[in-house]
Amino acid sequence: MPLTSTGAPSTPIHDTLPGRLNLVRRRLLQAIPLLLLISTLTFALVSLIPGSVTAALYGLSATAEQQAEIAKKLGLTDPLYVQYWRWLRGALHGDFGESLFNQEPVVALLNQRIGVTLTLTVATIVVVAIVGVGLGIYTSLRPGPVARIIDKMSWIGHSVPNFWFGLVLVSLFSIALRWLPAGGYVPITESPTGWLKSLILPVIALAVPPLTVIIRQTRTALVGELESDYARTLRAVGVSEVSVVLRHALKNAAVPVVRVLGLDFVGLLAGTVVVETVFVLPGIGSLAASSVPDHDLPVITGVVVYYTLIVVAVNLLLDIIYGWLDPRVRVS
Repeated sequence: MPLTSTGAPSTPIHDTLPGRLNLVRRRLLQAIPLLLLISTLTFALVSLIPGSVTAALYGLSATAEQQAEIAKKLGLTDPLYVQYWRWLRGALHGDFGESLFNQEPVVALLNQRIGVTLTLTVATIVVVAIVGVGLGIYTSLRPGPVARIIDKMSWIGHSVPNFWFGLVLVSLFSIALRWLPAGGYVPITESPTGWLKSLILPVIALAVPPLTVIIRQTRTALVGELESDYARTLRAVGVSEVSVVLRHALKNAAVPVVRVLGLDFVGLLAGTVVVETVFVLPGIGSLAASSVPDHDLPVITGVVVYYTLIVVAVNLLLDIIYGWLDPRVRVS
């Protein structure tokens, strides 16, 4: 049985089905107060945004009396806690209400768009993981001019805002070279080639900043493992360097890298709001960006809840991966 740093045996929580089920149960129970807190804060913060949904709907064409009547019809004249309680009762039954702007069910709007956001985010994290870990391994094994160039280029990429880099990509590859579409999304069921082309530029724009962190984290963790006592022992008994790196050191170095990838995934969700807007992708990020100026409170709250559920699911998946990579990890 693995030992903790104090010498006491630790109990791996991921090596049995009951352990995994208990982990899932705990994480779901912890998510309940989190969702309540985040939805409450969302209601409170959105109410502080200047303007109103009636003004967004009708502008100056409606009189003050007409706007007041519309607000009353939409239930916006009720106290904020009454509006929140009404929303919460519906949310407990899977009903997030209707959009104040177009009267469509919020759940239907989100379900139509969540696939685009998840596709963009998952594709980006896969690219970040493959390229970042690959360059991290390369720079740890072959320090030199190429490694320094990769470092400098990655730091430049980290400092560039997503929206600016996205516009540069559109100007170069869509307008100047006409190789890729400037925006829009093609479902994979319609055209796999069109789907791939519609994702290339958004994925690049979203992937470049977190690449720096993954490259440096991989290199730092791997260098530390390769200089450890067990790595020296393996070399001394004749184990090849390739086997030391790929079979032993890389797996141990993967734990902190996976942790950083999980944080990057959460950061990428926030980045989708900007990137989806720049590339006109019909995801929930662009829906959030258009709903804020419209003061569409049910949609904004639904978007926040969906994002929170994704974060909870990602954290749960990371806990399970930690247990697979290192059975000594104890997750409370």
